[in-house]
Amino acid sequence: MLTLTQGFLRFKPTFPGVMPIRFAQHTRFLVLAKYHTVECFSAESDIRKFIVENTEVVQGNHLTPEIKMRLFTPKCRFWRARPELWPFSDPYWAIYWPGGQALTRFLLDNPGTSRGKKVLDLGSGCGASAMAASLSGASHVLANDIDPVATTAIKMNCELNNLKPLSVSVENLIGTKSEDWDLILLGDMFYDTKLSDGLHSWLKQCVSTHRTQVLIGDPGRANFENHKIQKWLCELAHYELPLCVTEENYGLTSSKVWEFLP
Repeated sequence: MLTLTQGFLRFKPTFPGVMPIRFAQHTRFLVLAKYHTVECFSAESDIRKFIVENTEVVQGNHLTPEIKMRLFTPKCRFWRARPELWPFSDPYWAIYWPGGQALTRFLLDNPGTSRGKKVLDLGSGCGASAMAASLSGASHVLANDIDPVATTAIKMNCELNNLKPLSVSVENLIGTKSEDWDLILLGDMFYDTKLSDGLHSWLKQCVSTHRTQVLIGDPGRANFENHKIQKWLCELAHYELPLCVTEENYGLTSSKVWEFLP
């Protein structure tokens, strides 16, 4: 069920196919119409132009001020525009979620975690954690997100930070035969029960088959806190969130990084 409030199309927890507000914890996140065609964006150059025109370059006001990204801010048109005008699927890539912020901060503070390693950033979104792994000296980084617009945004964010383009993929890897990743990163992915169950099973396979290290960033969403995966988590880091991030995330004040050790 949808409700329209002050120009925002907000969603209730039962709305299918999106991150429920009680898990998303983001006051400004829009549920945007999925039925719109993207035929007018036939080339990546068109998508790039759209992203430039409808996001703002942000540096600071988050846990990793050394990284710049194109994100939604109150200055952007679609912060308050009619959601049905949005031509793509939900723009998870345009928000720097608090779990991803903690994970990215941890990688930058502990470069040995990813140095020389083959790294998968699953559900990469804006690409911050993938960029942090690359900056820390990873031998190979794949930024994976099923939204093709996100992969374009990730390329643009790499350019903003003078990084070589990262490898990107839109394949849904969850449930597939696991590759020999040294390190898998997941930020803010445990927001839905079915997705969390699938992730848990697939990550166990990755660890048992390839001894992959798995790091998870999450600010304490209910679905993550109550999931059975908690039995196999070891806390690595705890970060207090900047006030502006707290205000945008329903009062969440901190975010943590966990290692999955099944």
